[in-house]
Amino acid sequence: MIGLFLGEKDLPNEIIEKIEKKKIKYFIIDLTKNNKFKKNKHSFFINIGKFGEILNLIKSQKCKKVIFAGNIVKPKISKLKLDLRGLFYIPRIVKASKKGDAAILKVLIKILSENKIKVIKLNTFNPELTLKRGIYTKTRPTLFEKEEIVKGIKELKKINSHNHTQAVIIRDNKIISRETRKGTKVMIKSVTKSKIKKGILIKLPKTKQDLRVDLPTIGIDTFKDCNEIGIKGIVIKSNQNIILNKEACIKYANQNKLFLIAI
Repeated sequence: MIGLFLGEKDLPNEIIEKIEKKKIKYFIIDLTKNNKFKKNKHSFFINIGKFGEILNLIKSQKCKKVIFAGNIVKPKISKLKLDLRGLFYIPRIVKASKKGDAAILKVLIKILSENKIKVIKLNTFNPELTLKRGIYTKTRPTLFEKEEIVKGIKELKKINSHNHTQAVIIRDNKIISRETRKGTKVMIKSVTKSKIKKGILIKLPKTKQDLRVDLPTIGIDTFKDCNEIGIKGIVIKSNQNIILNKEACIKYANQNKLFLIAI
């Protein structure tokens, strides 16, 4: 039995589909804002403040392993409905919330560990969602673009060692945009369109990122947004970045002469 702590966006659906194909028993703890998984008979919509209820559910299902997947929106602490366990754990959650979503996840993982519940990698059943090292498109980077990629990676590592940034865009050997809390899509949309295809999106895990629950994700919309502003290629981390609808992404990249590299 696997417990699924699921948030927003498309990744949770990919995981559910694969688990059902493998005929693995599962249940969902729905952490979305609007009860996204209410039609699934295995789903439980529980306020994150009711930690006693969550732990009792996990225990009743005889579950020892759980997966976190999807965007789990930072809760408004003042609006949380707490049970006794929630009252006990809330000071730790409040403290973590001041540092951001990733910090909250780390606290939740620690609490689960204290209760002998193991958090496993979100792609445990979906290894196809990540890429091995290599170039996946017909278009390949030029020598200058390879040099840009090396520089971009170095700059990104400097940036994300201090904050939450997972992505940058490098153009003409300069970092022209960096990701904020608003995400990669907003970052890409903020860049002035170039008539000539140049520039590279580099999206990698943050320094000290918990790779069990917080893998950087791209999908077909990322490729379309990049193509729209004249980005020439996308660089991700092998075996760590999630790529949704991989075949469609690679097909689109080939049709529009973008490159995709997993380093």
